[in-house]
Amino acid sequence: MSYKLDADKLEALKASMRSRAAQLRDEIRQTLVKSDLEHYVQIADDVRDLEDESFADLMVDVNLAEIDRDLEELRLIEAAMARINEGSYGNCEDCDTPIEFERLSAAPFASRCFDCQSSFERNHFQRMGHTL
Repeated sequence: MSYKLDADKLEALKASMRSRAAQLRDEIRQTLVKSDLEHYVQIADDVRDLEDESFADLMVDVNLAEIDRDLEELRLIEAAMARINEGSYGNCEDCDTPIEFERLSAAPFASRCFDCQSSFERNHFQRMGHTL
């Protein structure tokens, strides 16, 4: 099946990704500014006990986790834009079938069809997941 997204749908997806990328860059910038204002050393200097120090550590960790999450999504968007330029956007990277437009609308950076993504998550969770 040689399905291709029509130009209007592709343009809408590109606009969505450009908008989301700008939003992510702004969120990263804001988190970095917030981190500077809440800098760990400044917080740690003001702590009075171990509980306050733990809270300071938590705040730093949360800021770093927010930045990591936003950067990962930004990388996925940039990879999707590269696939658009290459002409492979909209096809599953595993089975090469077209990715459903509804899936692309919900996650424009998707690189796998629903079935292949589900299989990927099942097979890779054990390697990436938590263990006790």
